[in-house]
Amino acid sequence: MTRIKDVSRFDLPREKLQKYGVSKLADHELLAILLGSGIQGFNVLQLSKKILDTVLKIGKEKITIADLRKINGLGQIKASQILSIIELTKRLNTNKPEILSANDVWKLCTDIRESKKEHFIAFYLDTQNRLIERQIISIGTLNTSLVHPREVFEPAIKLSTASIIIAHNHPSGDTEPSPEDKEVTKRLREADKILGIEIVDHVIVSKLSYLSFAQKRLL
Repeated sequence: MTRIKDVSRFDLPREKLQKYGVSKLADHELLAILLGSGIQGFNVLQLSKKILDTVLKIGKEKITIADLRKINGLGQIKASQILSIIELTKRLNTNKPEILSANDVWKLCTDIRESKKEHFIAFYLDTQNRLIERQIISIGTLNTSLVHPREVFEPAIKLSTASIIIAHNHPSGDTEPSPEDKEVTKRLREADKILGIEIVDHVIVSKLSYLSFAQKRLL
C-alpha cells in the first residue's frame, strides 16, 4: 500500500488545490479532500478511486449505503459521508444553466474577461445544452502545446458530455482571433470528429465584447 505520506507533497490534493486551483483536481482528489483520511489498507487517494469506481459501476442514482459498505473496511460514517456528497451533487446539478448563445458564454466568463493572463475554458454540455461543468484547461498564451486535445476531451468522456464550447479571454481587449487561436480550434475540431463529441463554438471574450467562431463561420 502506498502511504499518503509517501506521495509527493505537490501531488497531495490540498497542496495541489492551493497551487493550481480547484479546477485542476481530478474527481478522486476532490473526494479525498472531503473524506480527509483513508481506511485500513488504503490511503485516502486509493480509497477515493475505489469509491468512484464503485459509484460509476452501480450508478449515482442507484447506489446505497449497503453498496458502499461492501468496500472492505469502509464504515457506516464514511459511507454516509459519501452518500451525502452524491446527493448534494445531484441537487446542485438540477439548476444548471442553458448555454444557447455566445452571449451566454460571455456572461459565464466574468471571472476571466479582465484577467491579464489568457485563460482557456471548456464548457461541457448535456443533450439539452445545459452546463454539466466548466473547467479551466490552461492559463497562459494560447498555443497547441498548452492546449492538447486530451486535456479538453478527457473530462468530456468522464462527464458523458454531448457537446463542448471552448472559450478564452484576450487581455488586450481585441477579440479578433490570432493564428494560434485558429490553429488550436482546428486541432480540437479534428479530434471531435474522431471522438464524436462536437466542439460547437469557440468564443473569445474581453471586458466589453466577444467573438464567436461559429457566427463568424471559422469552425
